[in-house]
Amino acid sequence: MFNYQQHSLNFSINLYRFNKHNLSEVKRLLTDKKKILITTHYNPDGDAIGSSLALYHYLKAKGNDVETLIPNDVPQFLQWMPGIEDATIYYHHAKKADKLLKEAEIIFCLDYNAFSRVNLFEKQLAAAPGIKILIDHHPEPENQFDHMLSVIPVSSTAELIYDFISALGDGDMINVDMGTNIYVGMMTDTGSFSYASNYPYTLETVADLIKKGVDTELIHRLVYDTYSENRMRLLGYCLSEKLVVLNEFSTAYISLTKEDMAKFSFQPGDTEGVVNFALSIKNISFAAFFTEKKESVRISFRSKSDFSVNEFAKAHYGGGGHKNAAGGDSSLSMEETLKQFTELLPLYKDALVSAAQKSSIL
Repeated sequence: MFNYQQHSLNFSINLYRFNKHNLSEVKRLLTDKKKILITTHYNPDGDAIGSSLALYHYLKAKGNDVETLIPNDVPQFLQWMPGIEDATIYYHHAKKADKLLKEAEIIFCLDYNAFSRVNLFEKQLAAAPGIKILIDHHPEPENQFDHMLSVIPVSSTAELIYDFISALGDGDMINVDMGTNIYVGMMTDTGSFSYASNYPYTLETVADLIKKGVDTELIHRLVYDTYSENRMRLLGYCLSEKLVVLNEFSTAYISLTKEDMAKFSFQPGDTEGVVNFALSIKNISFAAFFTEKKESVRISFRSKSDFSVNEFAKAHYGGGGHKNAAGGDSSLSMEETLKQFTELLPLYKDALVSAAQKSSIL
């Protein structure tokens, strides 16, 4: 008979190649009950929240004293997730959060590859005495962590949490609450499995979660079918009034000023996924989404084929991320930022057109 649990464990270690020494050290650290803090990145998305809450439930079930720390507000469409009510939001409870950072024996760092990604408590995290363990799938992690379980060719950090629990021999402990959070992370970080998910183990993981009782159809509705009227109208405005298509460079972008967002009573998470609409246009290989913040312009990049927005964001906007999904910031005004962006495109014209041609063939 096919032994699914044994297959999962062997496949994960062979494919994802967790550093054996680091994995062994982390397992040793977790032998005794510990005071543990789970942290994730600023402007948390489904993978950040999903991986954090899944690990939270697992470590609690193992008898540890566990807290989850999130830098700023969670988008409305993720506020139903199991365990979110127990999380501490740094923006609202800084004193409590600083105390948690100082007292934690172990600090898990999920879905980010540098302390700067937590933003509001970067200095406190760096100064915290606890052992810092990275679990993440972003490229080029900085050498700031005591132990790094870093794996790039994987759908999401949430999938790595499934893999981590299995690698520790506790795959049978994954229950509906853990599995639901893992699935949210996997689903949202792959655009409902439309990219970064062409791995057999990813779909085998989903199959196992369904076996454990995770309702994937309900989760999809809770995340994607709960738009407010304002959010839907904002999306329509983005596509009808703010979408710019530059066919010569196989590029499309959308920009929103603070005034634009105010018109639609903007809430955190309302622009989640908007950049993907620009990328979905035929013969477009590069998409950008610009949102005006208090002191900067935040930019989300997406691409197709072999055009690396990670390298583009690093080179010009002090950012980074994945090959086909990244972000960065501009200190210029919105007008100046858009001008700078369009002036950069001729430098990448051949690569962008080539990526568009390859993506249309594949």
